[in-house]
Amino acid sequence: MSGAKPKVVVVMPAYNAAKTLHLTYADLPRDLVDSVILVDDHSSDETVNIARELGLELFVHNRNYGYGANQKTCYREALKAGAAIVVMLHPDYQYDPTLLPQIIQPILDGKADIVLGSRLLGSNPVKQGMPWWKYVANRFLTWVQNKSYGLRLSEFHTGYRAFRREVLEAVNLEMNSDSFIFDQEILTQAVNLKMRIAEVPVPTRYFPAASSASFFQSSVYGLSILWLLFRYSLQKHSIFRQRQFDSLLRRYEPDDPSPQAKIGP
Repeated sequence: MSGAKPKVVVVMPAYNAAKTLHLTYADLPRDLVDSVILVDDHSSDETVNIARELGLELFVHNRNYGYGANQKTCYREALKAGAAIVVMLHPDYQYDPTLLPQIIQPILDGKADIVLGSRLLGSNPVKQGMPWWKYVANRFLTWVQNKSYGLRLSEFHTGYRAFRREVLEAVNLEMNSDSFIFDQEILTQAVNLKMRIAEVPVPTRYFPAASSASFFQSSVYGLSILWLLFRYSLQKHSIFRQRQFDSLLRRYEPDDPSPQAKIGP
């Protein structure tokens, strides 16, 4: 990217993040971030009030729609706000907000369309507190995904990502799941559209207030990924075409409605 500084919007899909939202927001490099949007998925704690106190652009779901639905609202609102680069950062303070410059640099340099902050690149996440079973599952699923996509990434399962605007306008967000598998569906769509994916190392923190999926949730997530890869294989080999993977190229305008969100307060 060249010319004027591109607008960088950070989006935070939040659910019961009251204990860590202050910390996450405080560490963001304000000189690089033009706007911070928080979408609250009907939290039962003080997340919404804290977001108001911090002066964040706030959108509140009228019920708990799910992690994927939360991201859909995040990206719709960021695009409507005119973002050139959208950074998705979990507000649970597990990922280091100060690393945002490294996250967006490959996009600024014109070398990537998507950048993933990898916990497994150049560090041992188990020593940082990641449960061993989660580490093993992550490595296995990443290996299977690399084989399916023809890539050589260290991790696909991160909550710290940056997107060029054009990626989010091209992929069919609304056909993706409202659950955790959304993270992998959007990457699969990007791979199918031959988007360039880069990664940078991001050390992480594991502590009680940080969000973490249970063993059961992780098992469902893993099986859902295998089903997704099977469907993608059918698409890739022209056996069965699915609209979910096709390019959409929709333009998001400021007056587009957001069906699942209401503006706070």
